[in-house]
Amino acid sequence: MDIDRFIARNRPAWDRLDELSRRAGRGTRRLTPAEVEELIDLYQRVSSHLSHARVAYDDPGLVRWLTRLVGQANGVIYASRTRTARAVADFFAWRFPAAVWQSGRFVAVSAALLLIPALALGIWVSTSEAALEATAPDAVREAYLNEDFEDYYSSEPASQFATEVTVNNIRVAVMAFAGGILLCLPTVAALVANGALLGLAGGLFADAGELPKFFGLILPHGLLELTAIVIAGAAGLRLGWAVIAPGDRPRGRAVGEEARRAGVIALGLVLAFATAGIIEGFVTGRGVATALRVGLGVGAWTVFVTWIVVQGRAAAARGVTGELGELDRGWAELAAARERAWAG
Repeated sequence: MDIDRFIARNRPAWDRLDELSRRAGRGTRRLTPAEVEELIDLYQRVSSHLSHARVAYDDPGLVRWLTRLVGQANGVIYASRTRTARAVADFFAWRFPAAVWQSGRFVAVSAALLLIPALALGIWVSTSEAALEATAPDAVREAYLNEDFEDYYSSEPASQFATEVTVNNIRVAVMAFAGGILLCLPTVAALVANGALLGLAGGLFADAGELPKFFGLILPHGLLELTAIVIAGAAGLRLGWAVIAPGDRPRGRAVGEEARRAGVIALGLVLAFATAGIIEGFVTGRGVATALRVGLGVGAWTVFVTWIVVQGRAAAARGVTGELGELDRGWAELAAARERAWAG
């Protein structure tokens, strides 16, 4: 089916979904029960049309309009009783997972920029006598391995330490994604530097034959913390790539769209960093058995990643891209976007 036939065949359903969504406004109280059922049915049908259009047709205008139409209908259908509750639920259920899921390629690049230097430096330090000696004098290394590294996690009261590491991690994340606007260079530097620090510590412990101690102290909070840093880096890389290669969008518009998506990711990561900070402050260095604290860290990381994958995939199927304000823009903007997409 060519694009003209596709549009002609399905345009009535799109217009009807638009009409019902407009009437529904912030809820479904203005619709009859039959119309509510029709709205849900049309929403599912148009979602499938959007998926087909993305794969079969090279028409950015059509895809953008269907995305906004499906997203707006999603906001109507899944609206809760209060605007505040709806906004919070919508953000964590759809917007944040969608923003991360849509950035999958950049997440992979960000992870490589952090993990490859970590592995390379760790292997080098643990296998090269010259590299090991260049890190620090023998006495300093011994103190770091036997006391300083572990004592760091209990150097302050738990609540104060948790707050400090959370704030620091958020600062690192902000630098990672805000730096993307400068052609990705500060983001790349931040990821490589953090990977190098991780690899250096791991290499020192590996050389001393104490990797279990290292992982026992890093994994409880580090799995979630490093994953969040990688995602922040991905947001920065995506923002920077919009400057370098905006595609068929004007550069200003591309940067604006990616900045709004980066804003969603930044807000969502606050919860991840706070959780990692709580684990680091109250669990990592507080005498909890190694198996228990590692199990807690793995569990928290698994919940986070599962949430991103499951909800991100579901959000993408509904046409949600994760852009800030995507599901609650005014009806006037939706109408204007539709007219621009169909102009000509």
